[in-house]
Amino acid sequence: MRYLITVVLTILICFNALPGRDRGIYFDKEYYTPEPVPVYSQVKQDLPVPVLTDQSGWIDLYWAAWEMAFSKMKQPEKGSTFVSNYLDEAFSANIFQWDTIFMVMFARYADYIFPAIQSLDNFYCSQHKNGFICREIRESDGTDFYYFLDYLGTRNLINPPLFSWAEKESYKITGDKSRFKTVIPVLEKYAEWLEKYRRIPATKHGLYWNTGLGSGMDNTPRNGSGWIDMSCQMVVMYRDLAHMCRETGDEKREKYFHDRAETIGERVNLWMWNEADGLYYDVNRDGEQIKWKTIACFWPLFADIVTRERAERLVNHLKDPKSFWREMPFPSHAADEKFYNERGGYWRGSNWAPTTYMVIKGLELAGYEEFAFEASCKYINGIYHVYQKTGTLWENYAPDYIEPGKKSRPDFVGFTGLGPIALLFENVIGIRADAAKNTIKWHLLRNDRHGIRRFRFGDVSADLICEAKSTGRKGRNIIVETNRPFGLDVQSKEIQKSYKLSAGENVLVFE
Repeated sequence: MRYLITVVLTILICFNALPGRDRGIYFDKEYYTPEPVPVYSQVKQDLPVPVLTDQSGWIDLYWAAWEMAFSKMKQPEKGSTFVSNYLDEAFSANIFQWDTIFMVMFARYADYIFPAIQSLDNFYCSQHKNGFICREIRESDGTDFYYFLDYLGTRNLINPPLFSWAEKESYKITGDKSRFKTVIPVLEKYAEWLEKYRRIPATKHGLYWNTGLGSGMDNTPRNGSGWIDMSCQMVVMYRDLAHMCRETGDEKREKYFHDRAETIGERVNLWMWNEADGLYYDVNRDGEQIKWKTIACFWPLFADIVTRERAERLVNHLKDPKSFWREMPFPSHAADEKFYNERGGYWRGSNWAPTTYMVIKGLELAGYEEFAFEASCKYINGIYHVYQKTGTLWENYAPDYIEPGKKSRPDFVGFTGLGPIALLFENVIGIRADAAKNTIKWHLLRNDRHGIRRFRFGDVSADLICEAKSTGRKGRNIIVETNRPFGLDVQSKEIQKSYKLSAGENVLVFE
């Protein structure tokens, strides 16, 4: 019997029978063109330089994250079907959708040195004819990686479908939409597969399911036929596909993707919201809610489908020290929920960068800038103090202690680079660029001298420095030196102003 199983599995591997044989037919990049991988010591002088007078230690953490990230950049191995250099999470011999997508979110700030978005090409070129893209792919040869029982089906074989989000967010920094026409056919076919295989027929709710491994929340106790995170990720996927189609002038597909996003969002709000608890929950086949209080409850904020009233109630949970506002915000499993592990326990309490980043981006969308700032500062400060103790970054962190989470891997920049780099730029310093619109929005929530030098987006390279807020002085100077004109929108707690900047030095009085 054991021999028979081995033979069957070998056949499946050799013929790539799960779930299709033809690979990468919707993606037009077929071969790898050798390119050198940049060396940190040689390119550090070209990276953006954060300025924070009051938190110099966070600057040390920032550079440590970049140094580690550059050490994980790779060329495809000889014999691999990969077509691009890529960022590697560096704890496995495989690449992962979940990790790679979130690594792009911080690495895009060095796109002009290493185009991190091309890391996704190695998933696109591995896509099956029926649209399926495996969550985990071997670096050695480009074949899909399955766990033993996954050969009986595709249950655990996807990750959150956020490719289109990564493409759109990378575009905001690069201003290069040339990738869109290349990747839309890939992602459209992937969406077709998800519609067919991630919705259980004849459910009352018509929403989408996943598993612990598939969702990225490996050992979560959740179950059901409609998962709140997967369903909201489908909203995000379709909405960002609509955005990409709008940018390429494809109005017909833009409308289709937009309408799909709206329909799914309405179903999430109809079936998953619990008015009594003020949370969203997973549901079973009959639409009955399965009440696990986890970080997944907050994906509707990120999907931007919540009303103001519901957002307020979700935020109240995030601010509650009995559940999610712990020493390291935000734990993956609520502290007042059974199975919570105060030292982490992987997805039964640990703080993880992807879900922390998701929550903070959701807070932005809902208008909670000050809380997003506070949470980002607390999170980065926790990472920094663990870095001081251990000299490295970790895969996850304990929620109730300033230490690595239980079962956490060291030397893990992976998605952990989101805190020291992306959140530092976007929510601590408060600078968010949109190269497509040639604008920067700057949320001023700090009193010290702060900003970023050598910040690049599109064709713009700029130094942006806000001087310290002085006692007794109403205004504060903002000095911007730029190689090209761009628009700057500045907002504090009390004031909002817009400026049209010219090339050269611009001295602005913000009051």
